[in-house]
Amino acid sequence: MTFQPYDDETPADVKNAKGLHLVTQNTPNGQKVQIFLEELASAYGTEWTTTLINIATNEQKKDWFLRLNPNGRIPIIIDNAQSPPFPVMETSAELLYLLKYDKDNRFGFEDELEQSELVQWLFFWHGSGAPYQGNLGFFRRAQEQSEFAINRFRKETYRVLGVLEIQLSGKYTGQPKDFLAGSGKGKYTVADIGTWAWVKNWRFSGYTEEEMKEFPHLLKWIDRVADRPAVQRGIGQKYIQS
Repeated sequence: MTFQPYDDETPADVKNAKGLHLVTQNTPNGQKVQIFLEELASAYGTEWTTTLINIATNEQKKDWFLRLNPNGRIPIIIDNAQSPPFPVMETSAELLYLLKYDKDNRFGFEDELEQSELVQWLFFWHGSGAPYQGNLGFFRRAQEQSEFAINRFRKETYRVLGVLEIQLSGKYTGQPKDFLAGSGKGKYTVADIGTWAWVKNWRFSGYTEEEMKEFPHLLKWIDRVADRPAVQRGIGQKYIQS
């Protein structure tokens, strides 16, 4: 029996979508995929439809969503061009899946070693950055404050930001980089998109400008990515529920 990703409880705008469909909320994880879709639209005219949900109501824990992503996390991409429709979960996997629409390798690499470098930095942030920064935010907002937990995740997030600074500064390679992956100064790719969506929020993580002065190349990279029109659209009003 072929698995069907939609059931009677699936919202109509999800069930009836054609082509690519994004279910999201304007969080850092949602913004990763939102930004890349906007970049693909600018580069190739790629089209998709969007459903915005409110994760504060636990909509992502309902059965209709869990059929698409058993982990119950946004965003989720459904490729309705496949039969049956094909859901993709986990933001880094979604960014890599969407590279199939990047026929000119504007956001990835043809060279296998450069592409490996992209994947390394994408996975570095997915596994070693976002979990720390996410937990830092959780414990800083928690009603019951834990100084141990806050200090633990604050130190680890700061260390990870320092790793990004090492890469961008060229401390060990002698080649400062504009972007995380690629030869020379590097090239803007999904590795930058997947990392920037979180790192841009360093102020909300409680770091001071004095602390961030230790990472001058990282701060320039944050501004460099933020200046892209597609990035601005990807975190903009169209992804905020009215």
